[in-house]
Amino acid sequence: MPSPQPYPGTPDGRYFVVAGRLWRTSNPNLAPDERQELVNGLMTARRQVGAAKKAGDAAAERSARAAVDAAKRALGERGPVWWTDGAPDLNRRLVANTPYAGWYAALLASGKT
Repeated sequence: MPSPQPYPGTPDGRYFVVAGRLWRTSNPNLAPDERQELVNGLMTARRQVGAAKKAGDAAAERSARAAVDAAKRALGERGPVWWTDGAPDLNRRLVANTPYAGWYAALLASGKT
């Protein structure tokens, strides 16, 4: 039997759930090589944040955080939504306070999380 995904995704693929909170997924319309390049840049920027914090370099940390934000926006995880049906962005909201509440409650009841 396959193990459940650590972070279940909503049926429409727009979000995944961590600790009862929705987080926007990357734009599935990105070409695989473009997505990988953006993810690589994101991981590099995250490492730079850590290095800057360790060094106590506030300017480098600001710059690295800006690079993280730029990568997440390019991936579609922040900024304008990547879907086109006019549905609102529910990023970072508690799933219980969204239209996904029933889906998530059923998922919890089934033990698949």
